[in-house]
Amino acid sequence: MPSTIALSDAQVKAALQELPGWSVVDGKLHKEFKFADFTAAFGFMTKVAIEANTMNHHPEWFNVWNKVVIDLVTHEAGNQISALDVTLARKIEAVL
Repeated sequence: MPSTIALSDAQVKAALQELPGWSVVDGKLHKEFKFADFTAAFGFMTKVAIEANTMNHHPEWFNVWNKVVIDLVTHEAGNQISALDVTLARKIEAVL
């Protein structure tokens, strides 16, 4: 299981190089996804939910019709970004 210790700014910046479209917004890993329709968006969320639950690490997310917004932060790391968030972001990218 990836560490829940907060990453340094340099570590977060390095991780973002491997995560296209991801950024840091309000101290959280953040990405917005758009799909063809609600069914595609919800299907994506279902696949992410399975991965997240397996990791016991759950995203903050928002969905309206074809749009899914995901924010990742680790509560055990003082609400900062940890390796656990980076790992989940990678798994989310793999779901696409």
